[in-house]
Amino acid sequence: MRKVVSRDGTTIAYEKSGEGPALVLLNGAFRDHTIFNDLVPELAQHCTVYAYDRRGRGQSGDAPEYAVEREVEDLQAVIEEAGGSAAVFAGSTGANLAIKAALAGTPITRLALHEPFFRVDGFPKPPFNAARTIQDLLARDRRDEAAEFFLGPVLGLTPDTVAEWRRSPIWAVNETNAHTLLYDIEICGDFTVPADRLAGFRTETLVLNSDSTSVWLRAAAQATADALPNGRGLELSGSWHRIDMDVLGRTLAEFATA
Repeated sequence: MRKVVSRDGTTIAYEKSGEGPALVLLNGAFRDHTIFNDLVPELAQHCTVYAYDRRGRGQSGDAPEYAVEREVEDLQAVIEEAGGSAAVFAGSTGANLAIKAALAGTPITRLALHEPFFRVDGFPKPPFNAARTIQDLLARDRRDEAAEFFLGPVLGLTPDTVAEWRRSPIWAVNETNAHTLLYDIEICGDFTVPADRLAGFRTETLVLNSDSTSVWLRAAAQATADALPNGRGLELSGSWHRIDMDVLGRTLAEFATA
């Protein structure tokens, strides 16, 4: 993987693939750049794709103290490597981070978001003490319980579904990256769509959701699209919190190169 140094000195690792307009991929909770392994080959036929490990994950470094602004600077550093401006695709809590970066003036030419992690009116928000609970579990090295808490009370999965996740091969990655859940919770703030601020954001934005996702995630995607002057929502085939990769690849390639 290639490396770029962020403003605070943290090393950010990324992979570069393909040729064409620059497109940066930004993952959500738990994951690193490998979540895009099945997506990159489709996109690389049309774009120069930059998939990076967010700080604290994979081959990227970290810092003793966390701040959302540092993650914004990480994205800015990758975009600088991409030539100074780029389209961005971000999913889940990564979409919340991309929104913060865009509102901070990051040179994003087009923005595609997949099911940002907001809770609109009518849907309960995660526990108010979520960050403190996860922090306490991590302090006692109970990383598996921290991951379970995020998936259950924070994300809203049923105990049976969480148990299925625990039996999956990817559970070890969830435990490894459990400390970064505190980063994602801080990024999400109070989990409210920042409609007032988005009203002044003019960059063309595509907000995607799966046709089989949770009702609250669909509502959050729609509310985000509605808040953007140049935003539009699009529902695509998929499963819970996931769009079929071939459909997603075609949609993003078309959007990023238009």
